[in-house]
Parts: sequence; C-alpha cells; structure tokens
Amino acid sequence: MLRFLFMRIASAIPVLAILSIVTFAIIQAPPGDYADYIRSQLINQGGASFAQADAQAQAYRVEHGLDEPLPVQYLNWIGGIVTRGDFGYSLYYNKPVADVVGERLPRTLLLALVCHLLASVLGITFGIWAATRQYTWIDSILSAISFLGMTVPRFLMALIIVYLLVFQFNVSEIGSFFSPQYGGAPWSWAKFVDLVKHVWPVVAIATFGGLAYNMRVMRGNLLDTLNAQYVETAKAKGLTGGAVVMRHAVPNALHPLVMYQGVVLPYMLTGEIETAIIFALPTVGPAIVGSMAVGDVYVTATFMMVLSATLIVGNIVADMLLVLLDPRVRQFGEN
Repeated sequence: MLRFLFMRIASAIPVLAILSIVTFAIIQAPPGDYADYIRSQLINQGGASFAQADAQAQAYRVEHGLDEPLPVQYLNWIGGIVTRGDFGYSLYYNKPVADVVGERLPRTLLLALVCHLLASVLGITFGIWAATRQYTWIDSILSAISFLGMTVPRFLMALIIVYLLVFQFNVSEIGSFFSPQYGGAPWSWAKFVDLVKHVWPVVAIATFGGLAYNMRVMRGNLLDTLNAQYVETAKAKGLTGGAVVMRHAVPNALHPLVMYQGVVLPYMLTGEIETAIIFALPTVGPAIVGSMAVGDVYVTATFMMVLSATLIVGNIVADMLLVLLDPRVRQFGEN
C-alpha cells in the first residue's frame, strides 16, 4: 500500500508540471496584462493623458517583470514555488498570492466538502431506495429529481434563487458569510445559524447536482447487482431482503461511486465556484474571475493549479478507498 501510494504521488509530479505550463500559457494567451489595466484606470478614473498613463504602465511592467518573455515569467513563478514556497505577488489584491489563497481556499474547500458529504449520503440513500422500489411512484419521483439535477445548469438555479430572495423576500444580505453583528464575533450557536442562513443556497445548489449523479449511478448499479447470481444464492439461504441488499448488493454496487470520488471534489469545487460567483461570496470563484478580468496572472494560475491538485489527490484517495472496500483489488495489488 505504501509503495503504491508513493508511486502515485511520484507520478503526479510530472503531471502537475505539465499542467502548470499549459495553465500559465493559456492564461497569458489573451492580449493585455495588469499594466494595461492600470493604464485604463489612469485614463478613465485618474484623468491622465494616454502618454502619461502609458509611461506609468510601462514603468510598472518593468518593475514587476511583466516585460520579460513568457518562458522567463513562468520560470520565475514556478522557481519561487519550488525553492521558496512563494506563489508570487498579487498585483490586484496588493498582497502575496499565498495570502489570497489562504483567505479564500479554506472556505471553498469546507463548502465543497459539506456539499460532497450531503450529496454522497443523500444520493446513495435515494439510489438504494429507488432501486428497491423499481417502477413505483417513489422511483418515478426520484428519477425526475435526478434528471433535473443533471440537466438544469447550476448558474441558472443560482440566478433564480437570487431573484426570489432579493425581489420576492426582500433579502438584502447577499454576498457575505455573516450578518454585520456576527462578522468579528466569536463562534456561537447563533453565529453558526447565521452562517447557515447565508450559505444554504450555495450548499443546496452544489449538492443537488452531485446528489442527482450519485442517485442515478447507485440506482443503476444496484439494479444490476440485485440480479446477480450470488444475490440469488444469498436469498436462497434464507437471508432477509434487507440483509441481502445491504450486506451483499450495496457494497459491490458502490465500486463505480468510489471511483467517482476521484473527480467529485473538483466537481463540487466547480459547483461552489459557479454559485459563489452569482452570490458574490468571498471564495475562490469570484477571485478567479476578478483576477482574470484584470490580468492578475499569478492569482489565476495558482488557483488553477490548486484545482488541478485536488483532482490528482481525489484520484489517489479514490484508489485507496477502492482497495479498502474490495479485498480483490488489494490481493491484485500485492501480487
């Protein structure tokens, strides 16, 4: 197991290296950089002439190395990460990129993990419920919910909820985690309830898509498993229906869902990012969009690398879970 884990981690290093090159090149592909943003701000808001604004933009570009060739900029960025743990300096937020990531990433990961746990528990439960009641009204309702969750865009659901909250229910506290009175207050039950009131739309929307996928896959796999010969043998031995389903059918039907865990965290992060942009929550999503809009390349590249790393870590975790769930995989690995 340790050798397998070490090999997977070692193989992830060149993948991350390639992803960093591709990500940096794609982000730098559009014309313009942060110096161009400064020039436009000086002209539009500062009243400077084009010549004055362009001179200041060129000076800023030289000062921060934005005039260097693209390969040199990449090597400076990746070299700082490898040698000093320095992800660069955010030109837009005017602070180290590590500070920007440290402020927003934990909130995003926590929201994504909550959504993942809810989607897994509810989706698997509803999938078992639908499969054991095939062709009943319960199965029909759950299948309709699964269809909606997999087809309706998350940003559309977010826009609908924002419209209902703002224009129908007159909710004004959109775009924050807490009400003003709880912003700097110590944790308490009242503060937790206030947090739930602010983030429940994001959690609900991101959970809905994952729940629909888990339910659909679990239902289909469990229906196939229930028709397997070993399940019929278990029934012939006199086991109750519940014991047959939970002890024999469900563990084998879970295999595809376990492998799905390799991509579920980036999927949940994407769902959180989409909805957080609509609700303007201070998480990763708005930071990525804002940094891309002004050419703050180091923030964008770092966040994209973090998302890539979650995909790799998720696949490794999925492999570990599959080995723990299925002894046959463990025996194959040992051989």
